[in-house]
Amino acid sequence: MRDFHLPGRSGTYATDGMCATSHPLAARTAIDILERGGNAMDAAIAGAVLLGICEPQMTGIGGDCFALFTTPGDPAIRALNGSGRAPAAASAAALRDKGHETVPLHSADAVTIPCAIDAFCRLSADHGRLGLDTLLAPAIRYADAGVPVAPRVAFDWPVAGKALQGHGIAHYTRNGQPLATGDIFRAPGQAEVLRRIARHGRTAFYEGEVAEDMLAALNALDGVHTAEDFAAAQSDYTDPVQGEYKGATLVEHPPNGQGATAILLMNILRHFDLASMPPGSAGRIHIEAEATKLAYDARNRFIADPDRTARLAHMLAPETAARLAALIDPRRAMPAAAPLTEAIHRDTVYITVVDRDRMAVSFIYSIFHGFGSGIASGKFGILMQNRGAGFSLTEGHPNEMAGGSRPMHTIIPAMLAENGRVTMPFGVMGGGYQPAGHARLVSNMVDFGMDVQAAIDAPRAFADPAGLKLERGHAPDVAQALADLGHEVIVPRDPLGGAQAIRIHDSGVLEGGSDARKDGCALGY
Repeated sequence: MRDFHLPGRSGTYATDGMCATSHPLAARTAIDILERGGNAMDAAIAGAVLLGICEPQMTGIGGDCFALFTTPGDPAIRALNGSGRAPAAASAAALRDKGHETVPLHSADAVTIPCAIDAFCRLSADHGRLGLDTLLAPAIRYADAGVPVAPRVAFDWPVAGKALQGHGIAHYTRNGQPLATGDIFRAPGQAEVLRRIARHGRTAFYEGEVAEDMLAALNALDGVHTAEDFAAAQSDYTDPVQGEYKGATLVEHPPNGQGATAILLMNILRHFDLASMPPGSAGRIHIEAEATKLAYDARNRFIADPDRTARLAHMLAPETAARLAALIDPRRAMPAAAPLTEAIHRDTVYITVVDRDRMAVSFIYSIFHGFGSGIASGKFGILMQNRGAGFSLTEGHPNEMAGGSRPMHTIIPAMLAENGRVTMPFGVMGGGYQPAGHARLVSNMVDFGMDVQAAIDAPRAFADPAGLKLERGHAPDVAQALADLGHEVIVPRDPLGGAQAIRIHDSGVLEGGSDARKDGCALGY
């Protein structure tokens, strides 16, 4: 139980249904859909689409998504890959010939075909109860009327907004200036696109005037995208990957997402007695940091498009984790893993919903970097992701850019299962931090017995190539102790990610937690 003398928030408890996400309007919309007879999939789709209006620097209909979900009466967890492919004419060799070592972040070369809309339509048709017209209505209304800019969104806007160019400036700034807290953001062009999708489905987005609007913006910047590339966009059902941690099963989306990294990280941590250490101690942070370096190094070598990820079984094998754990010195930090040649981001949104029938949905949705590529279509203002910057340009690398291929993705939804049933859909935003965030959240609950909200609120650390990022919530002596172990300690400008989770108790009670690092909340009824 938290100390009620100190600032903080309690978990949210309910029985009939719950949503946890990063903006209150999206959470309220999801609950409204549940109360109107929709299921968890309906609610997640409605809330996610609205998040693109509430947090436009993070996500939107020009992006990608991944989902894990269950269906009532079936313990199996299913996965949907809603990530887009590079245009058929994309070529790493062509970019190398131009002198590039990485895919330029804010270029048409970085824009892969957005696949979120196809995923929304497919999930709605296959697993929803209400039609797209009902699910898209809240986002249409708010896009037309406008949404007050929330504090965390306003915090991100000035820095992320530097990416905006051309039509992006017109649609996502006020006379070239970032919007501030309380300003009203409107997206009437997107409202019209959503109205067309509600009436005609995916073809309204991937063919005709809307697709032509996106193509015009991309081709004007020498993009090689074609109408055929957009028409061919398709999400795919797939099978999750999973690993065990002290009686709990961590279920992740498979490649091209980086979820296997979280499983490998937890497999390494199983070799250490974290529960014997104080949860905020330098000792625990050090072991997690060293395990993170090793797990991310494996990620950088192996994870790519599913068709090109050849060593996944090796990455998840117990003996691999055992060999890596043996490399960790509890008394000394090792060098960081070599940085990816491809870009890593920190911008995404996550929503989780559980309904009365205990259908659970874990859904993550992103345009990659802040405001994506910065390229928006002229008429409708569709901001396009720069997910293609997640490709490598290294010749022969599994993640090398190629026409029709999908890049390695950082966004990963997750679920925790215990005793043969799902007990917690959850996600931790924050780009490259996400696998480390999954591991820390699970460890906070399994090793230290924290409740959902406390596990989310606890201060975070992340070892990346720049150094060991340490949030200000840690005790003052912890940073010095970590420096003494050889870590280059950095206090980052931004907090590390943002988490959302719903615990499904044996009693049937739902317990939701939502990260104060974002603007959102958990709501139930």
